[in-house]
Amino acid sequence: MRAQVAIIGGGPSGLLLSQILMRAGISTVVLERQTRDYVLGRIRAGVLERGAVEMLHRAGCGERLAREGIAHEGCNLSTVKGMFRVDFQARVGEAVTVYGQTEVTQDLYAAQDAMGVVIIHEAANVALHGLEGSAPWVSYEKDGQSHRIDCDYIAGCDGFHGISRQSIPADKRTEYERVYPFGWLGVLSPTAPAAEELIYANHPRGFALASMRNEKLSRYYIQVPLSDKVEDWSDLAFWDELKRRLPAEVAESMETGPSIEKSIAPLRSFVAEPLRWGRLFLVGDAAHIVPPTGAKGLNLAASDVHYLSEALQGAILESDAGALDQYGPRALKRIWGAMRFSWWMTSILHRFPGQSDFDQKIQESELLQLETLESAQVTMARNYTGLPY
Repeated sequence: MRAQVAIIGGGPSGLLLSQILMRAGISTVVLERQTRDYVLGRIRAGVLERGAVEMLHRAGCGERLAREGIAHEGCNLSTVKGMFRVDFQARVGEAVTVYGQTEVTQDLYAAQDAMGVVIIHEAANVALHGLEGSAPWVSYEKDGQSHRIDCDYIAGCDGFHGISRQSIPADKRTEYERVYPFGWLGVLSPTAPAAEELIYANHPRGFALASMRNEKLSRYYIQVPLSDKVEDWSDLAFWDELKRRLPAEVAESMETGPSIEKSIAPLRSFVAEPLRWGRLFLVGDAAHIVPPTGAKGLNLAASDVHYLSEALQGAILESDAGALDQYGPRALKRIWGAMRFSWWMTSILHRFPGQSDFDQKIQESELLQLETLESAQVTMARNYTGLPY
């Protein structure tokens, strides 16, 4: 089999890149190690920046998003002293859209299927070859048979644990990482959201987040020690702890119910450089991980796709080889900006092991400045709604 671009990973970043390239007349094939049902069953992000929304519309995948996405023009933050709102629309003239990653992936699959794109699921033992030459290729196994894909370029969209980043020699890549000493216990519940917009809570007992997927489906998180297991938390215990950390006026009126999904995710900040090695380009979680506090994971993957799709179109359609050299520097500038914002949000909202009363007061002072200084709100709103591409 041959394609101009082989895409490793069939999550939203791989599918979006394939969709954009195919619409531009560049042939792709997508390899995914899991089944389609598994990919669609993953519970992930639910907040889209304006840039990501516009990309999905340009890619021909925005019809359902326009119909079902919920625009949020601000968000709420709270401490034990009370809750306040940052108005994105008033501060920077922007909004975000609540629309789950599962829905994005469904829309991308439907668009890819309509175009007849080759998406190979359950591809095992994927390996990348000839990355430093002019004719790279990919090998994989499926149903006990070995297969080969010849291509001009390879896009590594296969996540943090995928093969793509590991295919860059260890002595040629630099990895920057901060692992946080806590995780998020997340619950998906078929209940009405606790509020019309997201609530980020700083509390001495730990961070909490009240989020949503739609008007009848809520997503809630609480900070927990890394030693905790999902089995340690009954639904009743989760709701009780969540209510302790949210503002009293919210906790008293919120609807609770059985969970339909419950998981614990560790938090880390991670960036790998370079993003390009020969004919291989890293995209999304293969290159970087952000703590979910800033709602940047899927959005950063989308901006990577934007920069890489432009570079590949320039190289393939306009014979501009120099376009490929621009991908890494352009993407990394935005990656590190989002990394800083996600680190900052995490640092002011979570209770860290060994944190003193002084440290707690500093966090509360940060939040007080955010509540009272317009300049602080402008900076937060600009970063939350998305830095420009």
